[in-house]
Amino acid sequence: MSGNPFSLWVYLSQTPLLWLTVTLVVYAIADAASLATHRNPLMNPVLHSIWIVGLFLHLTGTSYTTYFSGAQFVHFLLGPATVALAVPLYESRKTVMSAIVPMLMALVVGCITAIVSVVLFAEAAGLPREIVLSLAPKSVTAGVAMGISETLGANPAITAVATVLTG
Repeated sequence: MSGNPFSLWVYLSQTPLLWLTVTLVVYAIADAASLATHRNPLMNPVLHSIWIVGLFLHLTGTSYTTYFSGAQFVHFLLGPATVALAVPLYESRKTVMSAIVPMLMALVVGCITAIVSVVLFAEAAGLPREIVLSLAPKSVTAGVAMGISETLGANPAITAVATVLTG
C-alpha cells in the first residue's frame, strides 16, 4: 500500500468478497427498514437493495462485471432457493391435485398473456431488442427468469429488476 488514501479502496474494490458483503449488508438494512414499516409493499427489500447497490456501483465507478464476480454467490443461491419453494407445495399436494385442471389452464393463459403483452408493449415503445428479450421472462421467479434471460442472450440484470417490479 502506498500513502495514497484511495489505495485501500482500489485494493478492496477488486476483491470479490467486498461485493458479496456490500450486497448482504445493503439487503439486511433494506430488510430491517421493511420490517420496521410492517412489510409495507413499498419497502420491498429486494427492490431497494437493487437501486442502492446500483447507486453505490455508479458512485464508485465499479463495473457490473466486477460487482458480479463477487456477488455471484447470491446469484448461485437463487436456484436452490427456488427449489426450496417446492417443499410447501409438496406438503399441500392434495389441495393442488384437486384443483390441477383450473390451475394449469390459468397458468397457460397467464404465461401467454404476460409474455405477449410485455413484448408487444416493449416493441410498441420502440425499446431495443435486448431490452425486449430481457423483459419477456419477467413473470417467473428471479432465479428462473435470469436463467431464461441468459439463454435468450438478454441482460439478466434488467430481467432481475423487471421480475422484482412484477412482484
